[in-house]
Amino acid sequence: MISAQAWADAQTLWDFQQMGHEPRPCSVAVGLGSHDLGVADTTAHLYRRGMFPLVVFTGATSRTTHDRMPRGEAEHYRERAVELGVPERAILVEPKARNTGENIRFSRTLLEERHVPVSSVLLVSKPYEERRSYATARKLWPDVEWVCASASMTLPEYVDSIGDARLVLDMMVGAQQRLMIYPRQGFMIEQEIPDDIRAAFERLRDNGFTSRLMP
Repeated sequence: MISAQAWADAQTLWDFQQMGHEPRPCSVAVGLGSHDLGVADTTAHLYRRGMFPLVVFTGATSRTTHDRMPRGEAEHYRERAVELGVPERAILVEPKARNTGENIRFSRTLLEERHVPVSSVLLVSKPYEERRSYATARKLWPDVEWVCASASMTLPEYVDSIGDARLVLDMMVGAQQRLMIYPRQGFMIEQEIPDDIRAAFERLRDNGFTSRLMP
């Protein structure tokens, strides 16, 4: 049973992680692999709106996706996007990345190898990982403009779409922890963390939402 306080704290983290960017046309898109095929759905929707001519889907598998995406996150994303009308010629697949840093670095390398000119990137992620993804991308590829996008959903709608509330809250707590500790390790740019965000994170952590925390 998830308490009312835990849901309130999760909403606080959910709101903070979203960057509030307005999608606009970019040189390319990068769709970050995960357990959530909704990222591919959102990417396909943005493609149909004319927001980019080419997308890189990036991601191998993880403990969360090994069973449900055996061919790799990026490949399953590609298949979903094609089903939704994105032409295969508009998709590149990066199948090796196992974390957000590798998503960005390997996607950049692939685009450079294909001689694709890039001045701006539409970065498509899960809704609760926009800020973490943005901070990582800005650190690793600082000379392009980054615009964040994700599914336009409320937290309850998102939890319903995934079907596992504890997984979602665990993942949100893990994303917030990384946003707080990774800048010191050189993995992302520093983000100001307000006191209420730290307090919400700490309450969720202390109440056992810890399966995605770093040691």
